[in-house]
Amino acid sequence: MAWDFSTDPEFQRKLDWAEVFVEEKVVPLEALFPDLEFQPLTPERRRIVDPLKQEVRDHGLWAPHLDPELGGQGFGAVKLTLINEILGRAGTWASVVFGTMAPDTGNAEILARFGTPEQKDRYLEPLLSGEIFSCFSMTEPQGGADPRVFTTRAVRAGDEWVINGLKYFSSNVSTASFLIVMALTDPDVPVQKGTSMFLVPRETEGIVIEENHQIYGHAPGAAGHGLVRYTDVRVPLDAMLGDPGNGFGVAQSRLAGGRIHHAMRAIGYCRRLLDMAAERALSRKTAPGVLADKQFVQGFLADSYTELLQFRMAVLYTAWIIETQGGDAARKEIAALKIATPKLVTDAVHRTIQLHGGLGLTAELPLARMWTSGMTLGLADGPTEVHKVNLAKALLRDYKAVEGLWPSEMRSNRLAEAHALYGDLLD
Repeated sequence: MAWDFSTDPEFQRKLDWAEVFVEEKVVPLEALFPDLEFQPLTPERRRIVDPLKQEVRDHGLWAPHLDPELGGQGFGAVKLTLINEILGRAGTWASVVFGTMAPDTGNAEILARFGTPEQKDRYLEPLLSGEIFSCFSMTEPQGGADPRVFTTRAVRAGDEWVINGLKYFSSNVSTASFLIVMALTDPDVPVQKGTSMFLVPRETEGIVIEENHQIYGHAPGAAGHGLVRYTDVRVPLDAMLGDPGNGFGVAQSRLAGGRIHHAMRAIGYCRRLLDMAAERALSRKTAPGVLADKQFVQGFLADSYTELLQFRMAVLYTAWIIETQGGDAARKEIAALKIATPKLVTDAVHRTIQLHGGLGLTAELPLARMWTSGMTLGLADGPTEVHKVNLAKALLRDYKAVEGLWPSEMRSNRLAEAHALYGDLLD
């Protein structure tokens, strides 16, 4: 039986290099270029970012989530976890420098799997190289992420599809080169079989960004999350990604991977929070001694470390299942991680803010932004509550109701079973 926690020496050297590289060269970008991760590189930013990307390529770590035929490394889920927990320390800029930028990572997988050769030639390579951005346009303002109330329609008209509707929280639409849009194509069947996905170039006539909202604390100039109206937007028949009515199948091909990637990065995110908390506890003077002498503070540190340790093991275990048995075998584990991730982050942020006092609430530290990021993880790729319901239903399918009036663990039931098994040996 092969079961250990060791990393092969060659890959460990890559991780060691990445840890130093991220801390020394990527983390500073957060302060230097705040909220500009999804904006096209200016000549100034390109002078800094492009050489960093090249260093990552030179060390064989570019786009580690992708298979080699797509320009990635094909590392597998376990190694990807070990990489992503390092990238999580540096926030979104690390994703830019390592070619793992969401939502572009998931959209690239959709394009690679379902796109036409012409679509791939036009969009896939520049998307993978980080030269363009993309947008996943699914949510609608009247019902959030619940597709049962979606109203955006795509109707076939000759050799075209005509799209009409209103989408909300279409992230990065303001800088995207193309959008992946979910629309109803058959309203007479259940929504799971009546929606389809379309690749729509951003410059297509009829696309209007009516509003562009920012997550709390982000700069007004950030790429944002758009309210997008589609009015008689015409695309060719081959703009449909996948089969008609398989919009959910296409969406799930990107969402499941995104959920585990969020969890992977959360490990590094919370390690950074623990580092900040420990530094503050040892540095902040109080009467007598320092914060680290106080039992409440010691409890904060112990809780953050213990929760992080448990979570990291759960992520690695889930990655191992994905790698050895496939993604479908890990559906329950992925759902559990999606549920656990936002609470892990927000709890760790809360403790760290408490240790920093009023300073922790200011824009001089990243903590308030990190709290918002934790809350965002409870909504991205589906609300936590939906995942709880789905996980519970999946768990219950593995059980059955007891026969009779009393629970199976009732002492009388267990005693009867024991007598049936060993009765002839008893005096």
